[in-house]
Amino acid sequence: MDNSRYQNCHIEMKNVNKDIVAWLETVIDENNSKIDKKEWKSRYNSYVVYDYEPFCSEGFEINLKISSHNSAYLDFIKYLYDEKLHTLEYLKNCMDSPSYAKKD
Repeated sequence: MDNSRYQNCHIEMKNVNKDIVAWLETVIDENNSKIDKKEWKSRYNSYVVYDYEPFCSEGFEINLKISSHNSAYLDFIKYLYDEKLHTLEYLKNCMDSPSYAKKD
């Protein structure tokens, strides 16, 4: 693969939800983009940064640097990610609402 064509456009996504990282990686791949950098950064010590998933990933945020030859792909990836987060938050709020409580 010719990596030079991906050098034009970049976005950084900070503190990616670890439960949807695999989904996001698939979306990135499907949209003619690639992950240039994936890191786990400690929330408690800014000097602790790994380029691989630590044994215990609690207390770490996942940051991605994504590139593409066209910024429209990156905008679309960001849009899909934001919509996914909004949908998950909406569903969580629905589950937490009193009207959803189980009836015996």
